[in-house]
Amino acid sequence: MNGKACGQFEPVFSRRDLLRHSGAGFGLLALQGVLGAQRLHAEATRGNPLTPRAPHFAPRAKRVIFLFMHGGPSQVDTFDYKPLLARDHGKPLPFDKPRVVSSETGNLLASPWKFQQYGQSGTWVSELFPHVATRVDDLCMLRGMHGSNSRHGGALLELHTGSDTFVRPSMGSWIGYGLGTENENLPAFITVCPTLTHGGVNNYSSAFLPAVYHGTPLGNASTPSSQAKIPFIDRRSPAAQQRRELDLLREINSEQLAHSGPDAGLEGRIQAFELAFRMQAAAPELQDIADETASTQRLYGLDNPKTQNFGRQCLMARRFAERGVRFVQVSHSYKWDQHGGLKKDHASNAAEVDRPIAGLLTDLKARGLLDETLVLWGGEFGRTPTAQGDDGRDHNPHGYTMWLAGGGVKPGFTYGATDDYGYFAVQDKIHLHDLHATMLHLLGLDHTRLTFRHAGRDFRLTDVSGNVVTPIIA
Repeated sequence: MNGKACGQFEPVFSRRDLLRHSGAGFGLLALQGVLGAQRLHAEATRGNPLTPRAPHFAPRAKRVIFLFMHGGPSQVDTFDYKPLLARDHGKPLPFDKPRVVSSETGNLLASPWKFQQYGQSGTWVSELFPHVATRVDDLCMLRGMHGSNSRHGGALLELHTGSDTFVRPSMGSWIGYGLGTENENLPAFITVCPTLTHGGVNNYSSAFLPAVYHGTPLGNASTPSSQAKIPFIDRRSPAAQQRRELDLLREINSEQLAHSGPDAGLEGRIQAFELAFRMQAAAPELQDIADETASTQRLYGLDNPKTQNFGRQCLMARRFAERGVRFVQVSHSYKWDQHGGLKKDHASNAAEVDRPIAGLLTDLKARGLLDETLVLWGGEFGRTPTAQGDDGRDHNPHGYTMWLAGGGVKPGFTYGATDDYGYFAVQDKIHLHDLHATMLHLLGLDHTRLTFRHAGRDFRLTDVSGNVVTPIIA
């Protein structure tokens, strides 16, 4: 600065010159921030990448249980009451159908089931779900859901990973990456009886995230839940001997890494061996439900052949959540795709899951776990209000219902709406990116900051979209 006699100063640089000369520094500051965040994550997870990590801000939930109804339940037959659909049964849809559809449908098809209002909230529920109906004052109904893909494969990937076209990390993997696990002896992400079709393992894959965040499957869709267990978990040799063997294996693998450089696959195997060793102390007891009371087992429907399979899945979900697993998924797979036989098959499907789901909500609440556990229910899309054949409905990603419970959402609350016939989301619409952003927010994670650099760019669960649905947060 040059002084003047009157005490004024004349700048050496104009503001334009200052910005031009220092502009590169802003980029370096941004780069330093990104690298600093990656360095802090690496330091926090050194030794055990599942170490619990602090969220970005105070969370409302600690964990998620996802009840996945594979195939696509019909919103207009379950939780989205449409009296005009009954009135206009057999008539043409009074507006245009989507330009791209899964297959052709005909005229409007009334729901075969009656609806009525339940609870203090007065929420409409179909007679398909009499047990869940008793819990409506705990539910947050999302009736304006919509997605981007009308085919099962793409829709499942979009629901689970945020992308309907590419292999990406699943939401359970992102949560494990962001928060670690509350129990170092268990994985951050467990999926019970996962689907074998429509993407299969890609729906619970860690993709390019470190392999330790991959979902741990218990059985698969063809396995009875009574036989769905973590494999090879029984300790067959003394722990001290196993520890020496693993130490030697780790030393050999570490030497290989020192010579060959970074190898995500090898590093993942090292971490998997260590986790498996720790799991041998916790998993056998956890998978044995003999310590559950008879009344608890009845609550989940284990005393009924119709409900015992899914009931056991729900009971295991509570046990895993109770012991600190961040993300637990149970799948009713693959049963809800009623292009025909709607009345028979939707009734059978609902009968298998209704009592177990209500039991899970009741049990979580009684144990003081519901407030800190976010429960999510839904399929990959809904169904059309128009008929396919005489007794079926086609895929419909344009407007459908999912619901949340616990974990910081408003109980007894309904948000969003479809049109008068239940085809399109028209009010307070929620895309799957918005659902993911909201779920992460409830866990204390900013979806725009939960990123991972791969192939030269930063990726996130919500890609470049997604908004937190703040009106549903309590």
